[in-house]
Amino acid sequence: NDDAKICAMIEIDHSLHPKKIASHCASYTQPLTIEVVAQTGSTNSDLLARTATLTHPTLLVTETQTAGRGRAGRSWLSAPGSSLTFSLAWPFTEVSHALLGLPLVVGVALADALREVGVIVQLKWPNDVLREGKKLAGVLIETSNQNQFNLTWAIIGIGLNLRISEQLEQQIGQPVAEATWLVQMDRNQLLAVLINHLIACLKQFATSGFTPFISTWNALHAYAGQAVRILDQGQMMREGTAIGVDQSGCLLLQDKHGAIWPIMAGDVSLRPFE
Repeated sequence: NDDAKICAMIEIDHSLHPKKIASHCASYTQPLTIEVVAQTGSTNSDLLARTATLTHPTLLVTETQTAGRGRAGRSWLSAPGSSLTFSLAWPFTEVSHALLGLPLVVGVALADALREVGVIVQLKWPNDVLREGKKLAGVLIETSNQNQFNLTWAIIGIGLNLRISEQLEQQIGQPVAEATWLVQMDRNQLLAVLINHLIACLKQFATSGFTPFISTWNALHAYAGQAVRILDQGQMMREGTAIGVDQSGCLLLQDKHGAIWPIMAGDVSLRPFE
């Protein structure tokens, strides 16, 4: 029928293609290799396996990811066409421990990019993007020093929900947000907007560290001034009031006695009091 033809045309028009993505990328993103695959297990795993031979930044995008991963060994579930799933391999001269604030920088970049396309979000420490209190996007960053140029490669994996079926939300097991109006946007252009903001922030982070991002991240903090619990592998580690983040990207938590504790990300999780 006519509706089916229209939907098919939209899908064709919005299919991901390296040249189309590149045509919307800013000049400062270059040199950047852009690759699109129909399906893979994990874009992060694929790029991690290639860090020994990478020579410049590489973006790997997939239409379908069958073994997506989140923090602390969790799975990132998505359905074909329901999200943007991609990883960016980016080189740093710093050692891994100097990159503690990187997940927060990525969050700021995503928030800025989404605001450009009309989506207002907040950030949950250390690396979730929330819309109306629900998870809209997640970030997984892994590092590798396996290369001949003495660089630390950060593999920045991002999953952005566009539309979520009731069945998929049940599989995920927690409330998730979506941005259905972005489905009508050319995904090549949308991805380029994300990459433009991401690379601009990565370059600033490489030269100036996390300090320039502190005030912006704190302004986007979803739980600022709220009582929260910090969990480590499911066990409560500390509770208090979320103040903000420091120059290293640690969460500052004020306990009931007024003492302020810096919390390093690692595999800990923040949970608001119910």
